[in-house]
Amino acid sequence: MNEKNQVNENSKNEQLEQFLVEDEGKALTTNQGLKMSEDEFSLKAGERGPTLMEDFHFREKLTHFDHERIPERVVHARGFAAHGFFELYESMKDFTRAKFLQDPSVKTPVFVRFSTVNGARGSSDTVRDARGFATKFYTEEGNYDLVGNNIPVFFIQDAIKFPDLVHSFKPEPDNDIPQASTAHDTFWDFVANNQESAHMIMWIMSDRAIPRSFRMMEGFGVHTFRFVNDQGKAHFVKFHWKPKLGVHSLVWDESHKLAGIDPDFHRNDLWNAIENGFFPEYELGVQLLREEDEFKLGVDILDATKIWPEEIVPVKIIGKMTLNRNVDNFFAETEQAAFHLGNVVPGVDFTNDPLLQGRLFSYLDTQLIRLGGPNFHEIPINRPVVPFHNNQRDGYHRQTINKGKVNYHRNSLAGNTPSPVPPEKGGYESYQEKVEGRKIRARSDSFKDHFSQATLFWNSMSDVEKRHIIEAFQFELAKVKSESVKQQVVDMFANVNLELARSIAEYIGVNPPASGGSNVTTSSPALSQLNTVFSPETLTVAVIVTKGFNGPDVKYVLDHLVAAGIQPKIISETIGEVSGTNGVNLNAEFTFLTAKSVQFDSVYIVRASSSSPTFNKQIAHFTDEAFSHYKPIGASPGLNQWLERNNIAGQPGVVISENLEQFTKELIDAISQHRFWDRKVI
Repeated sequence: MNEKNQVNENSKNEQLEQFLVEDEGKALTTNQGLKMSEDEFSLKAGERGPTLMEDFHFREKLTHFDHERIPERVVHARGFAAHGFFELYESMKDFTRAKFLQDPSVKTPVFVRFSTVNGARGSSDTVRDARGFATKFYTEEGNYDLVGNNIPVFFIQDAIKFPDLVHSFKPEPDNDIPQASTAHDTFWDFVANNQESAHMIMWIMSDRAIPRSFRMMEGFGVHTFRFVNDQGKAHFVKFHWKPKLGVHSLVWDESHKLAGIDPDFHRNDLWNAIENGFFPEYELGVQLLREEDEFKLGVDILDATKIWPEEIVPVKIIGKMTLNRNVDNFFAETEQAAFHLGNVVPGVDFTNDPLLQGRLFSYLDTQLIRLGGPNFHEIPINRPVVPFHNNQRDGYHRQTINKGKVNYHRNSLAGNTPSPVPPEKGGYESYQEKVEGRKIRARSDSFKDHFSQATLFWNSMSDVEKRHIIEAFQFELAKVKSESVKQQVVDMFANVNLELARSIAEYIGVNPPASGGSNVTTSSPALSQLNTVFSPETLTVAVIVTKGFNGPDVKYVLDHLVAAGIQPKIISETIGEVSGTNGVNLNAEFTFLTAKSVQFDSVYIVRASSSSPTFNKQIAHFTDEAFSHYKPIGASPGLNQWLERNNIAGQPGVVISENLEQFTKELIDAISQHRFWDRKVI
């Protein structure tokens, strides 16, 4: 390196060094250097009151966070979406004045975006993560956005901590590793030191965090909202989306392999289902609570880390959403879609949930930077189906051409229009809740129970679901380098269940807790995926065939599979036509080079004498992997010895019969079960 280059490099290093900041051990300040006495709670009118706009620290922190990434979303960056419609089963007039919830004969257009929370746009679909479930209703009163997740609770109770949470689970800032994963030190350090996250962590470590498809996962509004009827009477409400196909998940090994083999697995699944006419359906359910019963559940209903157990507050099913059209352009629609909890219609209102209050600010603020200014509502996917009129003007990307002189209220030159609309004629009026209290940064004592519902969730799981949760904790914490953090996490979850904590401790090599546990013995069966809908519809079966297969028998089986809603996918030695006996031919879409067992829900092996030794080995590997993932396996007559050699004969979910009709029925029944957890897998 010559002297000139050395000088330039030193100068550049000196220039960079003046911007280096060491935060460790320093006092917390705002960006203006003001030392802050509190960074845990937003400023509220009373401990359970609404967040105040004057909270400059909250607004600075959230604004800075919202603008940290361009143009990709900070969270929920990887998404996929579809169009559809919502239809009501029965009028909800007694509870809400929202027009789209009044008339069962009206179909309301919707746009739904599913997403992962953690990873960047280029990450995989099948990572362990919460999934976003955001629905935009294009109603005759304007757009209504129900922006939720596939998990009914959240990590934190107050939105002021949202930047801290996301910073912790995103890749670590020194090396930007790992991508789309929480298996690292900073996330688990956050968990151990913010124990309000305990309930959410139990859900994230469960099978709920690795769904089989977007079509087979629940959606939740997370927060407590309000319904308000024509008489001004309010009910607290929580929203649920119940998939008609039931709630089903991948297994951990399967999700890992899919991330490499088909990182777009969930995208492909949703797109192909709609293209093939298997339209995903979800029923909308609501939990309703009278205002006078606000304090009767034993938990604070404003706490977003808590559920209302369905056995105590039943879910009332009120309508169904059907997704029946894929987008025409991913960027123009899916990527530019802007959701906001503040997009409501008359009859839907908010509560003082401090996480909800913060989201009401943050979502709108985020769109300003991501979509380039205040006119993102004019992008086609975001435009309401009704006209909009106000005095807002100009700004980046303005498309509306407003005529006339007047752009202010009040006025006489335009007859004081556009003018407000009274509530009795459809104008939005906020619910008149009485609010009083001292300005305070604090949290109600009713928010301090962090473990009872985490234990409730654990108690509600089946043995196999508990095993999966333990294994998830073991995997995640085995990746953590800090012994202190690992010990803190184990000690924390001893408050949930001692068996759980000790199983984790033994695996990761830290001290098992000597005491702990919980006195919560109740459970909620609705939380277990074993208590879900089991249906064969839309499930895939890998049909492995070679030349010379028994044409009539295979055709009989395939015809009945299709009639049951199952999708056969043909795998052979080469792609193209595979000839069987009696003039029956099949079209092979895949070979073992282009298809792996993790991409299918079940396997059907057809006997044929023409199989090569190499192909037979590939069949054995394919089937063994499907077997280890507890999937149904069917084999045509004559393959008994082959099944025995591969140690899968006679196991649960392995179907073989000389009687064709019986075999077909048993195979369909097995596929309907999805998994056979009592199988002996080595």
